[in-house]
Amino acid sequence: MPELVFFSGTMDCGKSTLALQIGHNRSARGLQGLIFTRDDRAGEGKLSSRLGLVTEAIEAEREMDLYAYVVDELSQGGKVDYVIVDEAQFLAAEQIDQLARVVDDLELDVFAFGITTDFRTRLFPGSQRLIELADRIETLQVEAMCWCGARATHNARTVDGRMVMEGEQVVVGDVNGQAAQVGYEVLCRRHHRRRMTAAAARAAALSPDVLPVPPA
Repeated sequence: MPELVFFSGTMDCGKSTLALQIGHNRSARGLQGLIFTRDDRAGEGKLSSRLGLVTEAIEAEREMDLYAYVVDELSQGGKVDYVIVDEAQFLAAEQIDQLARVVDDLELDVFAFGITTDFRTRLFPGSQRLIELADRIETLQVEAMCWCGARATHNARTVDGRMVMEGEQVVVGDVNGQAAQVGYEVLCRRHHRRRMTAAAARAAALSPDVLPVPPA
């Protein structure tokens, strides 16, 4: 039976890599699919992995009806055997409903990949709707790691190198976290609560305040 499958995890856990692998495996067997994405790090209409792999994709615009797009492709004689959606957390809840309809009405597998929560630990609307509707939810087994070595469970946003907890929910940034830019980093819950990024930890370690003070 066709399924709507939600592959979830933090940044750096291999979601986009797995999306590319699923597409490659099915393509090698003669199957053809549609790949949707939104706000990929490589630019519009791209699905990219941090390992350097990139493929062409369809930019899922905010007003796009994904179900109608698939139906139109089939109506024009196109072959569609499955659908892959990366960065699914950025989709609107209605677009997730459309993906569920692709499964139910067109009997196609839909594989959606995304981050569950934002930098404030709040659910993205797209991810929330996927949790509500998905036939199956898979947590990726490649564990991202916090700078301290613990399992990373939270996504942090930095601005000018400092972790922030306010701002727009969706801001595409630099995962390298360069100064004067919006950056992102994965942290364990403890260090997310303490707003202790890798840069903050290094600064604390170098601070004279934490070094032993010799007696006068």
